[in-house]
This record gives sequence, C-alpha cells and structure tokens, in this order.
Amino acid sequence: MVRFKNRWLLVELIPCGDPQSPGTPTIGGLSDGESSSRQIWAALKQSVITNFGDTGWGAVGTSLTIKYYSPRTNMCIIRVARDQHRIAWAALTLFSAVDGQRYLPHVIHVSGTIKQAQLAAIRHNREVVARYRAQARTPAAYQDSFDEFLATSEKEIEALQD
Repeated sequence: MVRFKNRWLLVELIPCGDPQSPGTPTIGGLSDGESSSRQIWAALKQSVITNFGDTGWGAVGTSLTIKYYSPRTNMCIIRVARDQHRIAWAALTLFSAVDGQRYLPHVIHVSGTIKQAQLAAIRHNREVVARYRAQARTPAAYQDSFDEFLATSEKEIEALQD
C-alpha cells in the first residue's frame, strides 16, 4: 500500500494597501471562508502558471488544496504533494493579489502533518495576541475580547480533518 506524502503550508495573508481607501478591509480580509479559499486557490494557480508555466502547474495542480482559510485571522493552510511543495511555496511567495486586493503572503510553518500545522497556527495566534497586549500594555491575565478570539480560532483550527 502506497501513502501519498504531503506538505502543509501555514500561511498568513497580510493585507496591504491604503487603509483610508473605501473597500480596503482593515480587519480580516476576504469575505467568507468558502469563496475566499477558491479565490486564493485561483490566485495561487495563476502564480504557478505565470512563474513556472504549464509544466509547473502540471506538477503542482493535482495535489494543491486550500484546506483552511479564516477571514478573521487571514490564516490559510495549504496542502501540496511533498515533492512539489517548493514550487507551491515559491509561487505563493511570488503572488501579490487575491481578487484585486493586494496581500503579502507570509509562510509561517511547513510541516508533514496537518496536526503540526494546526498546532503552529494556534501558537502563532497566541503570539499575535501577546504582541497586541504588549503594545496596549495590558497584563497577560487581563480579560478582553482577545480571549474569545483565541477560543474561537482554536476551535476552528482543531476542527480540521485530514
């Protein structure tokens, strides 16, 4: 029996652009998880074709899947075959816009299992919240809306199945 080996890329899509312009999202990004994951997949496909041609898309296209996207955190988990993960990573680094909105992709973690990608996503969310609390100079035990945010995002991430 042969098992397909994958790599899981944990990516944060950081929105860029003028925050004063109308239509530019300030918190979150794309509309909902279902349609936005299709938009990210289409942008990634276009980046692979542009930078690596049809041969690159032929290698990556059969295994490329957006497994999770949260518009609340702009975090995305992408599954790709182990042998082609560097092509997908490079194409991800080279794409700049999803549906007209400019984004800066930041690959946070690459793992061999979805569980490790989930743990890295939860860890990253906690670090981001800790940075926000440090900027606001609030104690770590302070109860605020970030606690609800962490609990909600942790439940969403843990609900993923391979």
